[in-house]
Amino acid sequence: FSLIAQNLLDNLLTYRTPMITLRKVIDIYGYAIRPVILLLFLYIVCPRKPDRLWWVLIGINAGVYLTALFTDICFTINEENMFQGGWPVLRNSCLISSLLLLGALIISTLRDYRPFRLREIWIPVFSVFTILFALLLDSSVHETQQPVSFLTISIVISSVLYYIWLHFQFVRAHEKDLAAEQRIQIMMSQIQPHFLYNTLATIRGLCLKSPETAAQTIDKFSRYLRQNLDTLNHSGLIPFKQELEHVKIYTEIEMLMFPYIQIRYDIEDDCFSLPMLTVQPLVENAIRHGVRARDVGQIDITVRKDETGHTITIADNGLGFDPSAIDTADEKHIGIRNVRERLEKQCGGSLRVVSRKGEGTVVTLFIPLASQYDEESEQEGAVQ
Repeated sequence: FSLIAQNLLDNLLTYRTPMITLRKVIDIYGYAIRPVILLLFLYIVCPRKPDRLWWVLIGINAGVYLTALFTDICFTINEENMFQGGWPVLRNSCLISSLLLLGALIISTLRDYRPFRLREIWIPVFSVFTILFALLLDSSVHETQQPVSFLTISIVISSVLYYIWLHFQFVRAHEKDLAAEQRIQIMMSQIQPHFLYNTLATIRGLCLKSPETAAQTIDKFSRYLRQNLDTLNHSGLIPFKQELEHVKIYTEIEMLMFPYIQIRYDIEDDCFSLPMLTVQPLVENAIRHGVRARDVGQIDITVRKDETGHTITIADNGLGFDPSAIDTADEKHIGIRNVRERLEKQCGGSLRVVSRKGEGTVVTLFIPLASQYDEESEQEGAVQ
Protein backbone atom coordinates (compact mmCIF):
# COMPACT_ATOMS: atom_id res chain seq x y z
CA PHE A 1 0.00 0.00 0.00
CA SER A 2 3.02 2.26 -0.04
CA LEU A 3 2.34 2.68 -3.77
CA ILE A 4 -1.03 4.26 -3.01
CA ALA A 5 0.58 6.60 -0.50
CA GLN A 6 3.24 7.50 -3.08
CA ASN A 7 0.61 8.27 -5.72
CA LEU A 8 -1.48 10.38 -3.35
CA LEU A 9 1.53 12.33 -2.11
CA ASP A 10 2.76 12.92 -5.66
CA ASN A 11 -0.68 14.15 -6.67
CA LEU A 12 -0.80 16.45 -3.64
CA LEU A 13 2.58 18.00 -4.47
CA THR A 14 1.50 18.53 -8.08
CA TYR A 15 -0.98 21.22 -7.06
CA ARG A 16 1.05 22.82 -4.27
CA THR A 17 4.03 25.15 -4.18
CA PRO A 18 6.73 23.46 -6.26
CA MET A 19 8.96 21.14 -4.20
CA ILE A 20 10.83 19.71 -7.14
CA THR A 21 13.47 17.64 -5.33
CA LEU A 22 10.94 16.08 -2.94
CA ARG A 23 8.62 15.21 -5.78
CA LYS A 24 11.48 13.65 -7.75
CA VAL A 25 12.38 11.47 -4.77
CA ILE A 26 8.75 10.36 -4.40
CA ASP A 27 8.48 9.51 -8.10
CA ILE A 28 11.79 7.64 -8.02
CA TYR A 29 10.47 5.53 -5.14
CA GLY A 30 7.29 4.69 -7.07
CA TYR A 31 9.15 3.63 -10.19
CA ALA A 32 11.72 1.62 -8.22
CA ILE A 33 9.32 -0.24 -5.90
CA ARG A 34 6.91 -1.67 -8.50
CA PRO A 35 9.33 -4.29 -9.92
CA VAL A 36 10.39 -5.17 -6.36
CA ILE A 37 6.80 -6.12 -5.47
CA LEU A 38 6.62 -8.44 -8.47
CA LEU A 39 9.97 -10.02 -7.63
CA LEU A 40 8.85 -10.70 -4.06
CA PHE A 41 5.83 -12.57 -5.42
CA LEU A 42 8.18 -14.50 -7.69
CA TYR A 43 10.14 -15.57 -4.60
CA ILE A 44 6.92 -16.80 -2.99
CA VAL A 45 5.67 -18.68 -6.05
CA CYS A 46 8.93 -20.24 -7.18
CA PRO A 47 10.16 -23.09 -4.94
CA ARG A 48 13.62 -22.51 -6.34
CA LYS A 49 15.21 -19.14 -5.70
CA PRO A 50 14.81 -16.81 -8.70
CA ASP A 51 17.95 -15.88 -10.60
CA ARG A 52 20.00 -13.08 -9.04
CA LEU A 53 19.91 -11.35 -12.41
CA TRP A 54 16.43 -10.16 -11.47
CA TRP A 55 17.96 -8.14 -8.63
CA VAL A 56 20.50 -6.76 -11.09
CA LEU A 57 17.59 -5.69 -13.32
CA ILE A 58 15.87 -4.00 -10.37
CA GLY A 59 19.12 -2.27 -9.42
CA ILE A 60 19.55 -0.97 -12.97
CA ASN A 61 15.94 0.21 -12.99
CA ALA A 62 16.43 2.11 -9.72
CA GLY A 63 19.71 3.56 -10.98
CA VAL A 64 18.05 4.82 -14.15
CA TYR A 65 15.45 6.78 -12.19
CA LEU A 66 18.00 8.07 -9.68
CA THR A 67 19.55 10.01 -12.56
CA ALA A 68 16.54 12.32 -12.31
CA LEU A 69 18.21 13.94 -9.29
CA PHE A 70 20.94 15.47 -11.46
CA THR A 71 19.89 15.09 -15.13
CA ASP A 72 16.76 14.93 -17.25
CA ILE A 73 17.63 11.91 -19.44
CA CYS A 74 15.03 9.79 -17.64
CA PHE A 75 12.50 12.32 -16.37
CA THR A 76 12.40 15.66 -14.61
CA ILE A 77 10.05 18.07 -12.89
CA ASN A 78 10.25 21.49 -14.53
CA GLU A 79 9.98 24.86 -12.85
CA GLU A 80 6.23 24.87 -13.47
CA ASN A 81 5.99 21.69 -11.37
CA MET A 82 5.08 19.58 -14.41
CA PHE A 83 6.36 16.06 -15.11
CA GLN A 84 8.47 15.71 -18.25
CA GLY A 85 9.70 12.40 -19.62
CA GLY A 86 13.19 11.89 -20.99
CA TRP A 87 14.51 9.30 -23.39
CA PRO A 88 11.72 6.75 -24.17
CA VAL A 89 13.81 3.69 -23.28
CA LEU A 90 14.92 5.17 -19.95
CA ARG A 91 11.61 6.66 -18.84
CA ASN A 92 9.92 3.30 -19.56
CA SER A 93 12.51 1.31 -17.59
CA CYS A 94 9.95 0.52 -14.88
CA LEU A 95 7.46 -0.70 -17.47
CA ILE A 96 10.03 -2.91 -19.20
CA SER A 97 11.26 -4.39 -15.90
CA SER A 98 7.71 -5.01 -14.69
CA LEU A 99 6.68 -6.74 -17.93
CA LEU A 100 9.69 -9.05 -17.76
CA LEU A 101 8.93 -9.93 -14.14
CA LEU A 102 5.24 -10.41 -14.94
CA GLY A 103 6.21 -12.85 -17.66
CA ALA A 104 8.47 -14.78 -15.30
CA LEU A 105 5.77 -14.78 -12.64
CA ILE A 106 3.05 -16.17 -14.88
CA ILE A 107 5.39 -18.79 -16.38
CA SER A 108 6.46 -19.92 -12.90
CA THR A 109 2.84 -20.08 -11.75
CA LEU A 110 1.71 -22.15 -14.73
CA ARG A 111 4.71 -24.45 -14.43
CA ASP A 112 4.51 -25.13 -10.69
CA TYR A 113 0.75 -25.08 -10.03
CA ARG A 114 -0.90 -26.24 -13.26
CA PRO A 115 -0.68 -29.97 -12.42
CA PHE A 116 -2.73 -29.46 -9.25
CA ARG A 117 -5.65 -27.12 -9.95
CA LEU A 118 -6.14 -26.11 -13.58
CA ARG A 119 -9.40 -24.32 -12.82
CA GLU A 120 -7.69 -22.03 -10.31
CA ILE A 121 -4.90 -20.80 -12.59
CA TRP A 122 -7.22 -18.10 -13.93
CA ILE A 123 -6.69 -16.05 -10.74
CA PRO A 124 -2.99 -15.22 -11.31
CA VAL A 125 -3.58 -14.97 -15.06
CA PHE A 126 -6.40 -12.49 -14.45
CA SER A 127 -4.09 -10.47 -12.19
CA VAL A 128 -1.49 -10.20 -14.94
CA PHE A 129 -3.99 -9.07 -17.56
CA THR A 130 -5.47 -6.57 -15.10
CA ILE A 131 -2.06 -4.93 -14.76
CA LEU A 132 -1.57 -4.90 -18.54
CA PHE A 133 -5.00 -3.33 -19.03
CA ALA A 134 -4.17 -0.69 -16.41
CA LEU A 135 -1.04 0.22 -18.36
CA LEU A 136 -3.18 0.90 -21.42
CA LEU A 137 -5.55 3.07 -19.40
CA ASP A 138 -2.69 5.08 -17.91
CA SER A 139 -1.25 5.66 -21.36
CA SER A 140 -4.53 7.23 -22.49
CA VAL A 141 -5.12 9.35 -19.36
CA HIS A 142 -2.61 11.93 -18.14
CA GLU A 143 -1.25 11.09 -14.69
CA THR A 144 -2.15 14.43 -13.17
CA GLN A 145 -5.85 13.92 -13.93
CA GLN A 146 -6.23 11.30 -11.21
CA PRO A 147 -4.82 11.03 -7.67
CA VAL A 148 -3.96 7.33 -7.99
CA SER A 149 -2.92 5.75 -11.30
CA PHE A 150 -4.76 2.78 -12.75
CA LEU A 151 -1.50 0.83 -12.62
CA THR A 152 -1.16 1.38 -8.88
CA ILE A 153 -4.78 0.35 -8.29
CA SER A 154 -4.35 -2.79 -10.39
CA ILE A 155 -1.08 -3.75 -8.68
CA VAL A 156 -2.63 -3.41 -5.23
CA ILE A 157 -5.77 -5.38 -6.15
CA SER A 158 -3.77 -8.04 -7.99
CA SER A 159 -1.33 -8.34 -5.09
CA VAL A 160 -4.18 -8.94 -2.64
CA LEU A 161 -5.82 -11.51 -4.93
CA TYR A 162 -2.50 -13.19 -5.61
CA TYR A 163 -1.69 -13.35 -1.90
CA ILE A 164 -5.06 -14.93 -1.11
CA TRP A 165 -4.60 -17.42 -3.95
CA LEU A 166 -1.10 -18.35 -2.75
CA HIS A 167 -2.37 -18.69 0.81
CA PHE A 168 -4.93 -21.29 -0.29
CA GLN A 169 -2.27 -23.13 -2.30
CA PHE A 170 0.04 -23.28 0.72
CA VAL A 171 -2.81 -24.41 2.99
CA ARG A 172 -3.70 -27.17 0.54
CA ALA A 173 -0.06 -28.27 0.32
CA HIS A 174 0.20 -28.27 4.11
CA GLU A 175 -2.93 -30.39 4.42
CA LYS A 176 -1.52 -32.80 1.85
CA ASP A 177 1.69 -33.13 3.87
CA LEU A 178 -0.31 -33.72 7.04
CA ALA A 179 -2.36 -36.40 5.29
CA ALA A 180 0.81 -38.13 4.11
CA GLU A 181 2.23 -37.99 7.62
CA GLN A 182 -1.01 -39.40 9.01
CA ARG A 183 -0.90 -42.29 6.54
CA ILE A 184 2.60 -43.13 7.77
CA GLN A 185 1.43 -42.99 11.39
CA ILE A 186 -1.53 -45.22 10.60
CA MET A 187 0.65 -47.73 8.80
CA MET A 188 3.17 -47.81 11.65
CA SER A 189 0.46 -48.09 14.30
CA GLN A 190 -1.09 -51.06 12.48
CA ILE A 191 2.15 -53.03 12.25
CA GLN A 192 2.38 -53.77 15.97
CA PRO A 193 5.61 -55.49 17.11
CA HIS A 194 3.81 -57.94 19.38
CA PHE A 195 1.55 -59.05 16.52
CA LEU A 196 4.57 -59.57 14.25
CA TYR A 197 6.41 -61.57 16.91
CA ASN A 198 3.38 -63.71 17.76
CA THR A 199 2.61 -64.38 14.11
CA LEU A 200 6.19 -65.36 13.30
CA ALA A 201 6.30 -67.60 16.37
CA THR A 202 3.03 -69.25 15.30
CA ILE A 203 4.35 -69.81 11.78
CA ARG A 204 7.53 -71.32 13.23
CA GLY A 205 5.48 -73.78 15.25
CA LEU A 206 3.29 -74.63 12.27
CA CYS A 207 6.37 -75.37 10.15
CA LEU A 208 7.03 -78.34 12.43
CA LYS A 209 3.43 -79.49 12.91
CA SER A 210 1.67 -78.53 9.67
CA PRO A 211 3.87 -77.16 6.87
CA GLU A 212 0.85 -76.67 4.60
CA THR A 213 -0.93 -74.51 7.19
CA ALA A 214 2.32 -72.62 7.76
CA ALA A 215 2.56 -71.83 4.04
CA GLN A 216 -1.04 -70.60 3.99
CA THR A 217 -0.40 -68.44 7.05
CA ILE A 218 2.71 -66.93 5.46
CA ASP A 219 0.63 -66.04 2.41
CA LYS A 220 -2.03 -64.40 4.58
CA PHE A 221 0.58 -62.57 6.62
CA SER A 222 2.27 -61.18 3.50
CA ARG A 223 -1.08 -59.95 2.17
CA TYR A 224 -1.80 -58.33 5.53
CA LEU A 225 1.53 -56.47 5.49
CA ARG A 226 1.07 -55.45 1.85
CA GLN A 227 -2.32 -53.91 2.60
CA ASN A 228 -0.88 -51.89 5.47
CA LEU A 229 2.05 -50.68 3.38
CA ASP A 230 -0.33 -49.66 0.60
CA THR A 231 -1.66 -46.89 2.86
CA LEU A 232 1.54 -44.95 2.12
CA ASN A 233 0.59 -44.59 -1.54
CA HIS A 234 -3.20 -44.53 -1.32
CA SER A 235 -5.08 -41.56 0.10
CA GLY A 236 -8.56 -42.11 -1.36
CA LEU A 237 -11.42 -44.51 -0.73
CA ILE A 238 -11.35 -48.25 -1.40
CA PRO A 239 -14.18 -50.77 -1.97
CA PHE A 240 -15.61 -52.22 1.24
CA LYS A 241 -15.01 -55.71 -0.16
CA GLN A 242 -11.27 -55.00 -0.12
CA GLU A 243 -11.40 -53.77 3.47
CA LEU A 244 -13.48 -56.78 4.49
CA GLU A 245 -10.94 -59.14 2.93
CA HIS A 246 -8.21 -57.43 4.94
CA VAL A 247 -10.27 -57.90 8.12
CA LYS A 248 -10.75 -61.59 7.40
CA ILE A 249 -7.04 -62.13 6.75
CA TYR A 250 -6.15 -60.43 10.02
CA THR A 251 -8.75 -62.29 12.10
CA GLU A 252 -7.78 -65.66 10.62
CA ILE A 253 -4.19 -65.06 11.74
CA GLU A 254 -5.36 -63.99 15.20
CA MET A 255 -7.59 -67.06 15.53
CA LEU A 256 -4.61 -69.30 14.83
CA MET A 257 -2.90 -67.79 17.87
CA PHE A 258 -6.08 -67.49 19.98
CA PRO A 259 -8.49 -70.28 18.95
CA TYR A 260 -11.09 -69.26 21.54
CA ILE A 261 -11.89 -66.07 19.58
CA GLN A 262 -14.93 -66.23 17.30
CA ILE A 263 -15.75 -63.80 14.48
CA ARG A 264 -19.24 -63.68 12.99
CA TYR A 265 -20.13 -61.76 9.82
CA ASP A 266 -23.58 -60.50 8.83
CA ILE A 267 -23.00 -58.57 5.62
CA GLU A 268 -26.10 -57.42 3.72
CA ASP A 269 -24.39 -54.57 1.88
CA ASP A 270 -20.90 -54.46 0.43
CA CYS A 271 -21.26 -52.15 -2.59
CA PHE A 272 -19.75 -48.95 -1.23
CA SER A 273 -16.39 -47.35 -0.54
CA LEU A 274 -14.66 -46.15 2.61
CA PRO A 275 -11.21 -44.99 3.74
CA MET A 276 -8.51 -47.65 3.80
CA LEU A 277 -7.88 -49.31 7.18
CA THR A 278 -11.20 -48.28 8.68
CA VAL A 279 -12.76 -51.52 9.93
CA GLN A 280 -9.61 -53.59 10.49
CA PRO A 281 -8.09 -51.30 13.17
CA LEU A 282 -11.37 -51.39 15.11
CA VAL A 283 -11.51 -55.18 14.95
CA GLU A 284 -7.88 -55.35 16.04
CA ASN A 285 -8.66 -53.00 18.92
CA ALA A 286 -11.57 -55.23 19.97
CA ILE A 287 -9.33 -58.31 19.97
CA ARG A 288 -6.28 -56.78 21.66
CA HIS A 289 -8.04 -54.83 24.39
CA GLY A 290 -11.31 -56.71 24.69
CA VAL A 291 -12.08 -60.33 23.83
CA ARG A 292 -8.65 -61.82 24.51
CA ALA A 293 -9.42 -61.60 28.21
CA ARG A 294 -12.58 -63.73 27.84
CA ASP A 295 -12.76 -67.51 27.91
CA VAL A 296 -14.77 -67.29 24.70
CA GLY A 297 -14.31 -64.02 22.87
CA GLN A 298 -16.86 -63.05 20.26
CA ILE A 299 -16.96 -60.24 17.70
CA ASP A 300 -19.96 -59.57 15.45
CA ILE A 301 -19.48 -57.50 12.29
CA THR A 302 -22.73 -56.29 10.76
CA VAL A 303 -23.32 -54.15 7.66
CA ARG A 304 -26.66 -52.57 6.72
CA LYS A 305 -27.88 -50.00 4.22
CA ASP A 306 -30.82 -47.57 4.33
CA GLU A 307 -31.93 -44.50 2.39
CA THR A 308 -29.31 -42.29 4.08
CA GLY A 309 -26.19 -44.43 3.94
CA HIS A 310 -24.27 -47.49 5.09
CA THR A 311 -23.92 -48.61 8.71
CA ILE A 312 -21.14 -50.90 9.94
CA THR A 313 -21.43 -52.27 13.47
CA ILE A 314 -18.59 -53.98 15.34
CA ALA A 315 -19.76 -55.49 18.63
CA ASP A 316 -17.69 -57.52 21.08
CA ASN A 317 -18.18 -59.14 24.48
CA GLY A 318 -14.83 -57.92 25.77
CA LEU A 319 -13.82 -55.99 28.86
CA GLY A 320 -15.29 -52.66 27.76
CA PHE A 321 -13.90 -49.23 28.65
CA ASP A 322 -14.86 -45.64 29.36
CA PRO A 323 -15.70 -44.00 25.97
CA SER A 324 -14.60 -40.61 27.29
CA ALA A 325 -11.02 -41.94 27.25
CA ILE A 326 -11.04 -41.92 23.43
CA ASP A 327 -10.29 -38.19 23.29
CA THR A 328 -7.41 -38.44 25.76
CA ALA A 329 -3.76 -39.14 24.99
CA ASP A 330 -4.23 -42.84 25.78
CA GLU A 331 -2.46 -44.82 23.02
CA LYS A 332 -4.98 -47.67 23.38
CA HIS A 333 -7.57 -45.59 21.56
CA ILE A 334 -5.42 -43.86 18.96
CA GLY A 335 -6.77 -46.23 16.31
CA ILE A 336 -10.36 -45.17 17.03
CA ARG A 337 -9.39 -41.49 16.85
CA ASN A 338 -7.60 -41.98 13.53
CA VAL A 339 -10.56 -43.82 12.02
CA ARG A 340 -13.00 -41.13 13.19
CA GLU A 341 -10.89 -38.31 11.71
CA ARG A 342 -10.46 -40.04 8.36
CA LEU A 343 -14.15 -40.91 8.11
CA GLU A 344 -15.12 -37.29 8.70
CA LYS A 345 -12.57 -35.82 6.28
CA GLN A 346 -12.67 -38.32 3.43
CA CYS A 347 -16.32 -39.32 3.13
CA GLY A 348 -18.33 -37.23 5.62
CA GLY A 349 -18.89 -40.26 7.83
CA SER A 350 -19.09 -40.63 11.59
CA LEU A 351 -18.07 -43.03 14.35
CA ARG A 352 -19.96 -43.70 17.59
CA VAL A 353 -18.78 -45.82 20.51
CA VAL A 354 -20.97 -47.36 23.21
CA SER A 355 -19.07 -49.30 25.86
CA ARG A 356 -19.55 -50.50 29.42
CA LYS A 357 -16.82 -51.92 31.55
CA GLY A 358 -17.22 -55.66 31.94
CA GLU A 359 -19.95 -55.93 29.29
CA GLY A 360 -18.34 -55.14 25.96
CA THR A 361 -18.19 -52.49 23.27
CA VAL A 362 -20.23 -51.55 20.21
CA VAL A 363 -18.63 -49.33 17.56
CA THR A 364 -20.94 -47.97 14.86
CA LEU A 365 -19.63 -46.47 11.63
CA PHE A 366 -21.92 -44.47 9.37
CA ILE A 367 -20.97 -43.66 5.78
CA PRO A 368 -23.42 -41.46 3.82
CA LEU A 369 -24.41 -42.37 0.30
CA ALA A 370 -21.80 -41.12 -2.18
CA SER A 371 -24.25 -38.88 -4.08
CA GLN A 372 -25.53 -37.33 -0.87
CA TYR A 373 -22.02 -36.56 0.40
CA ASP A 374 -20.97 -35.08 -2.96
CA GLU A 375 -24.04 -32.83 -2.98
CA GLU A 376 -23.36 -31.60 0.57
CA SER A 377 -19.71 -30.95 -0.29
CA GLU A 378 -20.73 -28.86 -3.31
CA GLN A 379 -23.17 -26.85 -1.19
CA GLU A 380 -20.49 -26.18 1.42
CA GLY A 381 -18.06 -25.13 -1.32
CA ALA A 382 -20.67 -22.74 -2.77
CA VAL A 383 -21.25 -21.15 0.64
CA GLN A 384 -17.52 -20.70 1.17
